[in-house]
Amino acid sequence: MSQAIPTSPPRRPRMMRLLEDLRLAFGISALVAVVITLVVGKPELLYEQLVFSVCIGMLAFAVVDGARLLWWDRADWSARQWLPFIGVMLLAAPLAHYTGMRIGFAVMGYTMPSLRDYPSAGRVSMIVLTFGVITSMVVLIRHRDRLRRIRQEHADARLRAEVIERQALQAQLRLLQAQIEPHMLFNTLANLQGLIALDPDRASRMLDQLIQYLRATLGASRSESTTLAQEFAAMEAYLGLMGVRMGERLASRLQLPDGLRDVRLPPMLLQPLVENAIIHGLEPKIEGGEIAIAAEARDGLLEITVRDTGLGLKDKPETRGGGVGVATTRERLHAIYGDGAGIVLAPNKPQGAIVRLTLPLETTA
Repeated sequence: MSQAIPTSPPRRPRMMRLLEDLRLAFGISALVAVVITLVVGKPELLYEQLVFSVCIGMLAFAVVDGARLLWWDRADWSARQWLPFIGVMLLAAPLAHYTGMRIGFAVMGYTMPSLRDYPSAGRVSMIVLTFGVITSMVVLIRHRDRLRRIRQEHADARLRAEVIERQALQAQLRLLQAQIEPHMLFNTLANLQGLIALDPDRASRMLDQLIQYLRATLGASRSESTTLAQEFAAMEAYLGLMGVRMGERLASRLQLPDGLRDVRLPPMLLQPLVENAIIHGLEPKIEGGEIAIAAEARDGLLEITVRDTGLGLKDKPETRGGGVGVATTRERLHAIYGDGAGIVLAPNKPQGAIVRLTLPLETTA
């Protein structure tokens, strides 16, 4: 199933962004009060400076940032857009200073001078300082927003790349899986065609076993994952099909602990390995032999072994190690798990071969 390529999440409400900006304005206003106190050299006035600086700074920035979020909330501003915004800051600085001073005087219990006595050289310089601090806050917040936007764009790009990569991986896995199913079916149908004329009864039993095998695997082979119980059931049906062809020359054992029945793994993972063991190991051997499939959990990993007592690796090592079975399974494991899974082909004692799969232990939710 294809996955939609994600887009950027919607922007947060303006009120939430304004409250976040005001927290930053509070910190900068407090810092300005500390700087003024150090410059004046009167540490006993720190509390008074904090009250006035916070009241003025918060009011000024609330007006300016509120206007920015309402009318100038864009990533890039032109010079024509900056001019009216600077006008808002020029207007907000004296208004916020006067209003903040009134609030500060009320908090401190002082008498506020009249509007006629308010203008003075010191207060004009503080209005200029207020304008400079507001400007610095706006630049800082726009720079912060720009960095956030760039990080979000990079995160979106990485997420889109991961989705595209997963889609390509799924297509690759479907292609690899498509190489397995026709390979097995063509071999079986070719044998079935030969048996129809020579041994119709045996051909009929093989056809029945083929139907059972297809019933066990058709649904699972179209899914992205299956359980170990379903995979072992499919192998039991496949070995029944091969048993019709080889008769008493083929013996089989399947060992699946109850605690591992719900473990998940890619579908049709064992079939090419079992087919490889039979075609290249047991069937060419005159007396045939046994194939054993077992699963166990070890150190947080799932280990599955396919053992046979066939001809072993020395007769046809290039076929046993590089044919459709082992090679395709190795590619599938690498595509799905990367370095987290592996497959090893080794000689069996006293005769035959062992294929050992190791992959992450994943249970159903």
